[in-house]
Amino acid sequence: MDILHQNKVIDIVKESIDKGMTYNQYRGLIDRFSDLGRTTGPDQTESLVDYTRLNARRFKRWEKTLRLVHEMEALDTLTLPEMDWLVITESWCGDAAHIMPVMRSLADGIPGTDLSIVLRDENPELMDQFLTNGARSIPKLIARKKENGDILFTYGPRPSEATRMVESYKEQHDSLSDKFKEDLQRWYNKDKGKTTASDLLGLLSSL
Repeated sequence: MDILHQNKVIDIVKESIDKGMTYNQYRGLIDRFSDLGRTTGPDQTESLVDYTRLNARRFKRWEKTLRLVHEMEALDTLTLPEMDWLVITESWCGDAAHIMPVMRSLADGIPGTDLSIVLRDENPELMDQFLTNGARSIPKLIARKKENGDILFTYGPRPSEATRMVESYKEQHDSLSDKFKEDLQRWYNKDKGKTTASDLLGLLSSL
């Protein structure tokens, strides 16, 4: 990445952080849209509204049940810079409902780190700087150093094991079936956020 492009990305990320929602504001938005029968983004389809309702329930469940005792102990051993964590997502994104509570817990455990959230379809210029294999895949976490705005790492749209499952299935079947998506949800429920936390701790330990 050349200097001009790098500076442009730093500026776009900063502008997005400045206008982003807090985690609690985002959660309130999901709950409100769930009650109203709406979803974020321009497409107000029945299926996306249903996913938003489902994700409202998933978020609530994880916020009550998520336990990352050993992971938080490991986090306490790290010496980290003050950071901004910016997450790009949408209310209908199933992966986000499983991994964003983990992101919030870790961010809360890092002194001087703030988490903010923006919507993908309202921020195409930002999203297009952080594509995954050329696609606008979400959720996407962007971590930047507060001191100078440098991008430290990105993460998403899925934890490492889930990514391997998806890639392996696509190699054999081209697209994801409804049954596979159900299997993936069962994997998230069984994993209990451990892989996401481990992935992020690996990224943080390399800073």
